[in-house]
Amino acid sequence: MAFLNEFKKRAKSVVWPVLGCLTMAYFGYHAVEGNRGLRTWYTVDAEITQAEKTHADLIQRRQLIEDRVALMRPESLDRDMLEERARAMLNLGYATDVVIADRSYQPVAATLASVVVAAKTN
Repeated sequence: MAFLNEFKKRAKSVVWPVLGCLTMAYFGYHAVEGNRGLRTWYTVDAEITQAEKTHADLIQRRQLIEDRVALMRPESLDRDMLEERARAMLNLGYATDVVIADRSYQPVAATLASVVVAAKTN
């Protein structure tokens, strides 16, 4: 009986510190692993960085397309540009033309397709 009374006295003095430690451990765990924890914050930060990079790429591609379209507007239409685009689209040329292949050249259709693919992946 004396043992039980002694145990109850000591347990009362230990309960609050143990509850405090458990509470701190609970909140500490959720500060790291929870829905709004540090790990989630790092993941979302990486996703935002990737989205900003994709956004910058899309803006650059859009500007390229807008510049090419501006050259084809009636007020700034260049006959040489029109002929060049017609030849490229129809895959035609004169018999006396010398063709130099540019492997890095992407037609507008390919550029638009890559923009659509990039938009779908994000």
